[in-house]
Amino acid sequence: MQQFLAWIDEAPRSYADAEAWRRSCPHLSIWEDAISGGLVRFEGSSNMTRSRLVLTPAGISQLQKHDYSYPAP
Repeated sequence: MQQFLAWIDEAPRSYADAEAWRRSCPHLSIWEDAISGGLVRFEGSSNMTRSRLVLTPAGISQLQKHDYSYPAP
């Protein structure tokens, strides 16, 4: 889940991008879990295929909570 949230956060993502992610890992329900868990949402258009996928405040919090930063050596 963390990798998916970080992927969304690093650049604008379209519905097609998210669908490609889902097809690349068909045995995982990460995309569905992120949507049903309120971590991501589509915005920018009433048509989902023209919308972009963004993190919700809960998704941002989830990403920050598990963002492990390693100290420089």
